[in-house]
Amino acid sequence: MAATLPVKISFSLPDGWQAAPPDEVGAPGAAFVALHPASVDGGFTANITIAGQMRNDSATMWQIADESVPRLEQAGTVEVVKKSEVGTPDIPGLTDAPGVVQNLRLHTTLKGEPLELLQSQVYLGMEDVRNTAKRAVIELVLTAKPSQMAEVLDDFKAFLRTVRPAEEDSD
Repeated sequence: MAATLPVKISFSLPDGWQAAPPDEVGAPGAAFVALHPASVDGGFTANITIAGQMRNDSATMWQIADESVPRLEQAGTVEVVKKSEVGTPDIPGLTDAPGVVQNLRLHTTLKGEPLELLQSQVYLGMEDVRNTAKRAVIELVLTAKPSQMAEVLDDFKAFLRTVRPAEEDSD
């Protein structure tokens, strides 16, 4: 069953990307999935997923990013290629706190065949203004084969620049 985000966000998909139902594309833990049909390679389509959760612990964004590694290792081997902080100039309007970008290389299988994937994960925190012990963590992930990454990475960066907290409806 598709998840829901703990906070509402708005974003725009670059041209060539299409929304897809998370359950139908094998991403039941995601709240949103976008596919890039032009990038299909060997049965794999580059994709962007959005997920999120409420946190009331003291874990840093670095620690939260680390949590994805054992989760992904259930499907194969995972190598953290690079990890760095991002600030608001890269993703304006979403958060004042720095986020974390983590790039991973995954070795898994698709239909019984070996598959190498690259992931660019962006973790952003949004504190609850009424209770600073609570915060929403949004996870934005690009997954692609190495042969697809050059084609879709700039789109992912453009997508990230559009992510914002959704404006509350006024009465």
